[in-house]
Amino acid sequence: MALILNIDTATGYAGVCLSKDGTVLASQSHQHQKDHAAFLQPAIEAIMNEGGYLLKDIDAVAVTGGPGSYTGIRVGLASAKGICYALNKPLIMVNTLAVIANAAIENITETSIDKNTIFYAMIDARRMEVFGGMYNLQLLAIENARALVLDEFFFEGLNCHSKVIFCGDGAKKVEQFTLPINYSIDNSQHNVNHMVTLSEAKFIANDFANLAYAQP
Repeated sequence: MALILNIDTATGYAGVCLSKDGTVLASQSHQHQKDHAAFLQPAIEAIMNEGGYLLKDIDAVAVTGGPGSYTGIRVGLASAKGICYALNKPLIMVNTLAVIANAAIENITETSIDKNTIFYAMIDARRMEVFGGMYNLQLLAIENARALVLDEFFFEGLNCHSKVIFCGDGAKKVEQFTLPINYSIDNSQHNVNHMVTLSEAKFIANDFANLAYAQP
């Protein structure tokens, strides 16, 4: 249904992948946050060559728009907007926390997971701070992304009776606390391939960002 260029530079990890009809055709990634800008354009060229397509063949560009590193997000968004503007293609903005939640969902094999399970995606900020957002199994946001301070008051206020799975690099900070039996931590690392389900769904729904006003 759609040939989509997916770009993720929102965290210390960066990746690009080419997907068609929700299937990954080619991808590249690296883990050096300071080199995201240098990595991006050669990586895009490489995956287009590997997939056997020209850049003009894509139907849309999807990019993680945050939360995350402001500088990293700007690198990805600037490239995505430039490609969309030059080729007159639509821009898709994907929430970084939704990508992280999707990675955890794909990694979980527990039989105890049910429709009420909550995935609490977290991105490490500083000290005991994270950016966090809650998602269900359908990747629908239960709570908008926000800055959080992890302390005993956070867990008291959470008051979830469903199974809660913390995920993302910020979830490592949760290990310092004694958690209720229905709370657990998933240590899987998200990658750009976990964007594909989200970007494909947004394309089908014609959920495109305004190219002129899209920002981190």
